[in-house]
Amino acid sequence: MRACMSRSPSAGASIRLPCARSDVFNAVQAGDKSNNVMRDIKVDKLVINCCVGESGDKLTRAARVLEQLTGQKPCYSKARYTVRTFGIRRNEKISCHVTVRGELANEILDRGLKVKEYELQKRNFSDTGNFGFGIQEHIDLGIKYDPSTGIYGMDFFVVLNRPGARVSRRKIQQSRVGAPHRLRKDDAIKWFQTKFEGIVLYN
Repeated sequence: MRACMSRSPSAGASIRLPCARSDVFNAVQAGDKSNNVMRDIKVDKLVINCCVGESGDKLTRAARVLEQLTGQKPCYSKARYTVRTFGIRRNEKISCHVTVRGELANEILDRGLKVKEYELQKRNFSDTGNFGFGIQEHIDLGIKYDPSTGIYGMDFFVVLNRPGARVSRRKIQQSRVGAPHRLRKDDAIKWFQTKFEGIVLYN
């Protein structure tokens, strides 16, 4: 407890009185960052990608599945190269994806992890603190099977960050995120194990 200077009105002399510090200040001084809200990790966005390898009716049905899952209109992605073996031409639309944020992203992510039984490999996590996984059949997410649509698999990509990460992306006065504040692979693994009680396999 630190001391504050106070002047006595009668004697005119200054005396030292104890001043109480707040618990937050004491925690910061002691280096305890567990209660710091700026250190909390959250889902910035969830990107769901469905690649069918060809354009046309099959891609349209895959986009319909994503729209049924998220309630958002998907975007289409084009092939960067021509691959004759797979019959893919450059700039041909071969996949569709949708980006989800907020509570809906957390809800769909939970449904996707439930399909995986909350088990991921260590290699599913990137060095920058993001992770991804895939599922084989979209009907495992609770979507009713439609014979005219078929069954599609999809990839989930989860981007995590801490509050304040926007400074590295903004257009005005852009700056870098400090090294202690950046997300690492270990941070993402710990967040996954804590939030979803998940299991990480180190095979």
